[in-house]
Amino acid sequence: MIGLWDTTGNEVVKALSAERRSAGGVTSGMALTLVVVVDEKQVRDAEAAATIAASAHPCRLLIVVRSDVTREVNRLDAEIVVGGRLGPCEAVVMRMYGRLALHAESVVMPLLAPDVPVVAWWHGEPPERIAYDFLGVVADRRITDCAQAVDPIAALRQRAADYAPGDTDLAWTRITPWRTLVASAFDTVEARVTGATVLAPEHDPTAALMRGWLGARLGITPVFEPTTEFPRMRAVELRCANGDVLRLTRENGTATFQRTGQHDRQLPLVRRPVGDELAEELRRLDADQIYADALSNISGLQGLEDRSPTRVHVWKDPARGQFPGTPAPAGSPGLMAIWVTLVARQPVFR
Repeated sequence: MIGLWDTTGNEVVKALSAERRSAGGVTSGMALTLVVVVDEKQVRDAEAAATIAASAHPCRLLIVVRSDVTREVNRLDAEIVVGGRLGPCEAVVMRMYGRLALHAESVVMPLLAPDVPVVAWWHGEPPERIAYDFLGVVADRRITDCAQAVDPIAALRQRAADYAPGDTDLAWTRITPWRTLVASAFDTVEARVTGATVLAPEHDPTAALMRGWLGARLGITPVFEPTTEFPRMRAVELRCANGDVLRLTRENGTATFQRTGQHDRQLPLVRRPVGDELAEELRRLDADQIYADALSNISGLQGLEDRSPTRVHVWKDPARGQFPGTPAPAGSPGLMAIWVTLVARQPVFR
């Protein structure tokens, strides 16, 4: 492990190269670059999840921690770990302070592994628009988590409005076991499904995506039954044209599958750690059309899969909440001054 305090992007690149040479074969065969955007208070959780994902997908892990963007003095602290506590990967944890935090790409771009896809993951409240963050613009795949938003359902609708092929959300990943069990029920069901009910808390984004998935796949409008007795999605019920009812109910890591005229069956339905969910999303690097269909169904927006996968960066300063063309407050550094300072400290290209 190498620690660099009050350093520059150029020094980070040199230190990573030196550590790679000393590690030898530990860093061979990288499949992707995983860029994690996280707040300081969630760094440890993000590191734990990324370590699990990196054990399944050898990668270069770049963790970007943005802090105190209103600070007048720019500073970069970095920790480089190769084949150490963060798993079998090349990892760089970068803490950025001041205006440098708004231009994280000036440090991250030279660190991207060559000729492999780039995946960006926001471990925290999703960005309003991914194009506001240049790290999302350069990524081939983008992972958010609406469950961490103040209003998860509103955040999910925003993901639909801002969707581009390559986007996904961990709320969608969390219903993979549910979708697997529901789909397997149709191995022995020939009757057409005429209705469905989802029992879940009112602000559960996984339940919203489950309704969207059922609606898109079966051509029905599922009924939502809110509950305050359970913290997560509780049950999914399907009603068939022949009168049969299929119900999947979760209870303490298992699911009870009930069907008219048959004995109940117990099936595994365990809540997975975030690292396993992240590893699942890293298995595919193409657009998830089924997720787009589910988002389209719950939001009413059509043609999500037909949108361009390429984004253009939109500058937004979260410290002032301003857009291009809006005058900066008195005493604030201009964009040109910031850019000159950053170029002097961080190489944009290696």
